[in-house]
Amino acid sequence: VGITFAVYGDEQGAERLIPFDTIPRIIPQSEWTLLESGLKQRVTALNRFLHDIYHAQDILRAAESRRIGGLVQRYGMRLGAARFVAGETLDECVVVLRRLNDAGLHTNTTLLGEAIPDRAGATAATAEYETILDRIAAEKLDANLALKLTHLGLSFDEETAYASLERLVEHAARVGNFIRIDMEQAAFVEATLRIFRTLREAGHTNVGVVLQAYLYRSADDLERLLPLEPNLRIVKGAYLEPASVAFSAKRDVDEAYVRLVEKGLLGGANIAVATHDERIISHVRDFAARNEISRDRFEFQMLYGVRPALQRRIAAQGYKVLVATPFGPDWYPYLMRRLAERPARDARRRMTLARNVRLRLAFAGETMFPPRHPLLLERVGNLPVPHTPPHAHEPGTGT
Repeated sequence: VGITFAVYGDEQGAERLIPFDTIPRIIPQSEWTLLESGLKQRVTALNRFLHDIYHAQDILRAAESRRIGGLVQRYGMRLGAARFVAGETLDECVVVLRRLNDAGLHTNTTLLGEAIPDRAGATAATAEYETILDRIAAEKLDANLALKLTHLGLSFDEETAYASLERLVEHAARVGNFIRIDMEQAAFVEATLRIFRTLREAGHTNVGVVLQAYLYRSADDLERLLPLEPNLRIVKGAYLEPASVAFSAKRDVDEAYVRLVEKGLLGGANIAVATHDERIISHVRDFAARNEISRDRFEFQMLYGVRPALQRRIAAQGYKVLVATPFGPDWYPYLMRRLAERPARDARRRMTLARNVRLRLAFAGETMFPPRHPLLLERVGNLPVPHTPPHAHEPGTGT
């Protein structure tokens, strides 16, 4: 009997046990006061975080705040970005990519950043992506490249974004690589798909794009793209979108996600199933087997630092698993969206932890507590969760 926990980013990704001594322990009041203070601090922080996700959603708005981002980034990767981000430099990222490859996992990487405001910035970002492509080739890494079009100028000029991307797609072809166009906010979807279609019609085959299941329009977008036999990544979606353009209920998003994957596979597309949802993963494997869809037509994609044990387990079953492994100093918006995607799972973990703690304490006996001390964790897990907002689904790798 005890509390289990996992260390995120641990290569083994296995659960560990905090051992339980069946002999009750008596601790002095001073030590319990210290423990109580720490527990209150952490429980209060988690409750406030979850309450924000399900109500005001300020954490997602903070992802767009340059002022907050600049303040937060002063403290660097110590704030938790290292769990999801493979370093701030390309050298640091290469080490992580090689380690993942050695574990039998495919990878992609991206230079974190978005909303470049001018052509000079777009030109500089394009040159950096060329450097990444060359480094991947020189290191003989099993990795491709993902990027956001606002990083190449889409927020101010579509032609600049197209020219920059075409240059990169051609460069990638010369070094035998592939580029994935990440999808961004709903306002950029039409232009992003238009650029992708233009590239494909121009004969570029080493480029793919992303569809977000929570957007109402994605089913029609898929229908229009299928004649191109596209390479598509399907994600749930992680941006804060209004109800006028996106599903708000988790069940609706999950159902839309599965429909997109199934229709894409039956329609001849190559599908990257970007999810950590084991029910969907199992469904896709069964669907592919029933419809005699070969394993080279689809792959599973997951985020760096999220469920590494699951990644390795699926790879060991003979499926292609790609780990999205971003890097760069502009990690703050990415980190905020990753945090906002996790509340549903974190709520379940919180309640599981509370049950485990209660079990342990009950088994140990009341002698662990100072006289008349309340069991603080009896109040953990009582936060009402009315529904799961669209951005709170488990992580998808398309953002």
